[in-house]
Amino acid sequence: MFGRRFWENRKNNKILLGAILTFSDLTVAELIGDCGLDFAWIDAEHAPHTIEKVQQHLIALRATGCAGFVRVRANDPMLIKPYLDLAPDAVIVPMVNTPEAAEAAVAACRYPKTGIRGCGVRRATRYGADDFPGYVRRSETEPMVIIQIEHIDAVRNLDRILDVKGIGSICVGPCDLSGSMGILNQMDNPELNKVLDEICRKVKARGIMLGTAAGDFPRWKARGVDYFAGISDWGAVAAGLRAFRKECENA
Repeated sequence: MFGRRFWENRKNNKILLGAILTFSDLTVAELIGDCGLDFAWIDAEHAPHTIEKVQQHLIALRATGCAGFVRVRANDPMLIKPYLDLAPDAVIVPMVNTPEAAEAAVAACRYPKTGIRGCGVRRATRYGADDFPGYVRRSETEPMVIIQIEHIDAVRNLDRILDVKGIGSICVGPCDLSGSMGILNQMDNPELNKVLDEICRKVKARGIMLGTAAGDFPRWKARGVDYFAGISDWGAVAAGLRAFRKECENA
């Protein structure tokens, strides 16, 4: 794995902090890493990233020791495959609502005999600098497969989803989950928070890494999250600009 800071801090039981990367400028990836964050969540689901830009972000992150997570657009092996060959530290698969879908996501990220991934090695072996048998052994657990639980159907199936072998982490998506419950973005809704608490209890009881990318950090810390992507590039810029304008207007 290239994201050494993430895994070192994970061993030291620190809550891992990250930022969501939506801008195309490679400076943003480098900035996230140089600011000491543990991982960058490169959003290829909602942001207008080309696959070339995703690769460039991963290259920029590598020099900083910051891990690169790529969220793909859908749980489709043909969509996931080209991102795997870019050697991300993790692949985030959205909207996984059944154990069968979780099995498919894991299989898409693993070579035969355990999976269906096609072999087109480049960056993951450092362009041939690493021996292939060693790479194959690493590929049994790398990249980490992160399953997003972000629909009430997934909550209903959570126990069976957590039985699926090969899941490296569960990432909770509270906004889409709230939408599936008919209470879109009502983050203080008691029923939503009851469900979020339930998800976190079950994931932690299984010893599976738990994360999220939204919400109030103290509340998620109390729930036991292992990683938290609580800021986005556009959000940080917008907050800085608004703070600047307010400071000047009040001077």
